[in-house]
Amino acid sequence: MLLTEIIIKRIKNEGPLSFRDFMEMALYFPELGYYNSKKNKIGQDGDFYTSANLSESFGAMIGRQIEEMWEILDRKPFKIIEYGAGTGLLCRDILHYLKNNTKLYKHLSYCIIEKSESMRAVEKKYLIEKVTWHNSIKTIPDINGCILSNEVIDNFSVHQVIMDEELKEVFVDYDNGFIEVLQPAKKELKEYLKTLKVVLPKGYRTEINLEAIAWIKEVSQFLNKGYIITIDYGSFSSDLYRNARSSGTLLCYNKHQKNENPYQLIGYQDITSHTNFSALGRWGLKYGINYCGMIDQTNFLRALGIKEYQNRALNNPLCKSQVKIHESYINYGLLMAMGMKFKVLIQQKGINQNSLSGLKFAKTSVIKTIE
Repeated sequence: MLLTEIIIKRIKNEGPLSFRDFMEMALYFPELGYYNSKKNKIGQDGDFYTSANLSESFGAMIGRQIEEMWEILDRKPFKIIEYGAGTGLLCRDILHYLKNNTKLYKHLSYCIIEKSESMRAVEKKYLIEKVTWHNSIKTIPDINGCILSNEVIDNFSVHQVIMDEELKEVFVDYDNGFIEVLQPAKKELKEYLKTLKVVLPKGYRTEINLEAIAWIKEVSQFLNKGYIITIDYGSFSSDLYRNARSSGTLLCYNKHQKNENPYQLIGYQDITSHTNFSALGRWGLKYGINYCGMIDQTNFLRALGIKEYQNRALNNPLCKSQVKIHESYINYGLLMAMGMKFKVLIQQKGINQNSLSGLKFAKTSVIKTIE
């Protein structure tokens, strides 16, 4: 049975689904949902690129930042917990850098939280040494180190809301095709906007990612001491809820083409929404996670010395000329085309030091947007 038919059957049996539940089925339904299917998702033959697919230098710079974090934590046993490792390339490149350039490697364990069996199978093609797989952070003991997510939060299933006379939530019904119906928004959705001091004008449509709040709460409970690095596209509330975004930020990707229709190609296209970093910061503070800083990915990588790292690689006599040209091209794409669109948020728990090399060019005033 096709996933579309399964969703239609559920709607007929249970009534309209919240958009959040529809998105959850479209992305994560066993074997048929986008992320649980065997479909190629990432890279040239997939639907989108991530920074890790463009250059191994991206993972090397993450490794360089993590090394500094380990130094701040007094060089003790250190865990990297990566959520949703995708193809495993970022993990591979981080470990390659740390193995060849630092003393951290022998003190390190790398844990990947991956629920999708199909994605685990892809990851295990690249990863053996140092890596273990888990369904949940709850099964990982004594976490002192770094929680890492790269383009994960944007794929959490979101509620969609529209401001009418009062806040309404979008539900999905079926009548010779999927149709949207509005129902009064539940308390949690109203409280989310109230906490962030967001007032929506009539007719405004947007997404609310309650799973991101649950995620930062869970991380806070199991991280004893260390850092959280969240890399994703998105912004603060002041940008996400401006008038120009009155239709929301939801986008779908299939074969490197984007569209705004989540009701087509169900199970065959990615569905994403922008990450609200104000929410991660605000609820992080509530749960004992302090704000270090946020910066665009381009300046994060520059601050960590990616140009110097690239130049050294390009001058390596063992590096073939074709590889040099390719690396230069993808480095430009990484830094310029993608880098300014992505943000890097760093938070910490149990540490007094805010100064990190990757945040050297960050604006200190943005802390006001989450307090």
